[in-house]
Amino acid sequence: MGRPITIRRAVARDAKRLTRLVRGSGAYSGKYAAAVAGYRVGPDYIEAHRVFVAVGADEHGDRVLGFYSLVLAPPELDLLFVADEAQGRGIGRLLVAHMLSEARAAGLDCVKVVSHLPAEGFYHRVGAVRVGTVLANPPVLPWDRPEFEFRVPAE
Repeated sequence: MGRPITIRRAVARDAKRLTRLVRGSGAYSGKYAAAVAGYRVGPDYIEAHRVFVAVGADEHGDRVLGFYSLVLAPPELDLLFVADEAQGRGIGRLLVAHMLSEARAAGLDCVKVVSHLPAEGFYHRVGAVRVGTVLANPPVLPWDRPEFEFRVPAE
């Protein structure tokens, strides 16, 4: 692709694309598929939270390469997804840096994230510190998940 990646605020019309990105994530295949099978990122969710998308232009126009959702109360990185074909290009790291900037602007000093097991290494690499474990919640999530915290740097 090679074209610049921009991050913009998500709008209601992004909802279907974001839902497809979540449901189609290779990280949630096999035994993890049930966790996102009926998941929906709706326009109401986008309006209620700080949802931002990473967009890259290609011959078909703007393409959503990833997104995140920052919930302010309590402070949590609720969703962070990068399209399978866009992984390994620094988009996740770019989204985390943007999230930390948004968190700082909102006056937050830390942001928690409950990680999907395959994403644990990613969160370590982008500076999150493991602070605990969220216990399984069967039948939808029959496995424990690591909980991380990002310290929001002061400007």
